[in-house]
Amino acid sequence: MLELIKEPWPWYVAGPLIGLTVPVLLILGNKSFGISSSLRHICAACIPANISFFKYDWKKELWNLFFVFGIFLGGIIASHYLINNAEISVNPKLKAELATYGITDFSNLVPAQLMNFASLLTLRGFITMVVGGFLVGFGTRYAGGCTSGHAIMGLSNLQLPSLIAAICFMAGGFLMANVILPIILSL
Repeated sequence: MLELIKEPWPWYVAGPLIGLTVPVLLILGNKSFGISSSLRHICAACIPANISFFKYDWKKELWNLFFVFGIFLGGIIASHYLINNAEISVNPKLKAELATYGITDFSNLVPAQLMNFASLLTLRGFITMVVGGFLVGFGTRYAGGCTSGHAIMGLSNLQLPSLIAAICFMAGGFLMANVILPIILSL
């Protein structure tokens, strides 16, 4: 059983499990699924400032903080006890293309040549980690939620803004992966 858990799960198992969180949250407490709102709850709880965005009863959303903590705890447990030591399966064409940018280590989920403290001091690393992180945070706030909130919860509730956001997320992802990322990796 443990070996089954260590292997990547196919989309037709993982997808429905993720999708089932929506009706469970709605039925059990009329709650919305989303991860990015937890940062707002943490800020509202920890920073006693006179900022209107953080003035609300964050205690009503305490369940969301426990949910996100569960994701964090699950990640720690998985990284310590469910490690699959096999090399990450990457398409050979992608491996060849990434090798032209100096990325050859596929022993982790994220290539070590991109995500480490030493590369943070390079232009490529700074753009990838700092600027990319800022843009993800800005986009999440600007779109009124993250991909999990819009693409899982919003689409299942037939919300037009979530459909527009999900289309923009996908278009941005395609643009980033096929046009912008090769430029950044060649720096």
